Amino acid sequence: MSVIGIILMVAFVIICILLICVVLLQNEEGEGLGGLFGGAGTQAFGAKSGNVLTKTTYVLVTLFFLASLGLALLNKTPSVRSIDDGSSAVENTWVEAGEDAAE
Repeated sequence: MSVIGIILMVAFVIICILLICVVLLQNEEGEGLGGLFGGAGTQAFGAKSGNVLTKTTYVLVTLFFLASLGLALLNKTPSVRSIDDGSSAVENTWVEAGEDAAE
């Protein structure tokens, strides 16, 4: 893994831990994300603009998705362009292995 990949993985783990802590700290009374589906008389997204914990959660979730996408792009394996290219690569490997055994 490259240096960028390692830095992104460390940042991803830190973001995950912070996101878990922020969600656990939020109020269950309907002011946090947990209150979106519960509580009588509360609107779906609330009339208030949100407190610091809610805004922090939105930022951390955005960073979580961006870091996930970045890690996925960094760690993807190269694809074979066609079946013929892949089969010729396998044939070359077998030929080289056969030449080594013959020597």
